[in-house]
Amino acid sequence: MPALDNLRVAVIATDGVEEPELAEPVGALREAGARTELLSVKPGQIQAVRHDLQPTHKFAVDKTLDHADPGDYDALLLPGGAVNADRLRMEPDVQSFIKQVNGAGNPMAVICHAPWELVSSGLARGRTLTSYHTIQDDLRNAGATWVDREVVVDGKLVTSRQPGDIPAFTREMLNLFAAARSGPGG
Repeated sequence: MPALDNLRVAVIATDGVEEPELAEPVGALREAGARTELLSVKPGQIQAVRHDLQPTHKFAVDKTLDHADPGDYDALLLPGGAVNADRLRMEPDVQSFIKQVNGAGNPMAVICHAPWELVSSGLARGRTLTSYHTIQDDLRNAGATWVDREVVVDGKLVTSRQPGDIPAFTREMLNLFAAARSGPGG
């Protein structure tokens, strides 16, 4: 596992986030030494779910997006869940944050329905990525090349399809974040 000591990772999620897509990558990041902060559009806690919206755990929000500075982070994780991603994609603070992370050249890890947030932020065009299969048309219509693979790395962006792909997603996320950190400006 790559060492990510003190790498600062923003994690953006809200109610309806797919629990394993939040908990497992965050756990791996922390195990590698990264510092994660859960950012959301509301303070307090967010309700995670599994599959058919069955409530699971609640996660404490570290900071609301209107009080978060993208420049304070080295990388971004966007977990999925249809409800989570659909709510976040229309939030101006989310779009602005993602655009600023991308503009700074920082790596991003995006899974399941979360590529919707890339679409709404205007960052899907020209990218090769994957996602949950039901949003492939949205990604293609936004100018992305969609492929059906468990994980895709396109520059400083790693995407994945669904909870079953989390091991591959996490492996590539850790490698991408470590490479970005050790590369120019990293």
